[in-house]
Amino acid sequence: MKGDARTDPKGLIEEAYRMPDVTASECRSIFLDWALSLPEGSDTRAILRQLIDRFATAQPEHPMTQVMQEGLTSVATPKRRGGWRARPRT
Repeated sequence: MKGDARTDPKGLIEEAYRMPDVTASECRSIFLDWALSLPEGSDTRAILRQLIDRFATAQPEHPMTQVMQEGLTSVATPKRRGGWRARPRT
């Protein structure tokens, strides 16, 4: 089942909570992919709070819970740099 399209567009966070023996390192990688999958201009902190309410309260010891809580204090809205989108258009 895919996650809520507004908070977990690819279902990455939901899937991480279902993975047996997932490590903190793997969760950080999943978290980065999740952050980059959010639509541009999303309020990342507000979305993180919703995800924490949804998943972390039921599984407070899960490594993804720690990663998301750390994300609340350190995450910035991802800025895409480079690539074809950054080039001037003629």
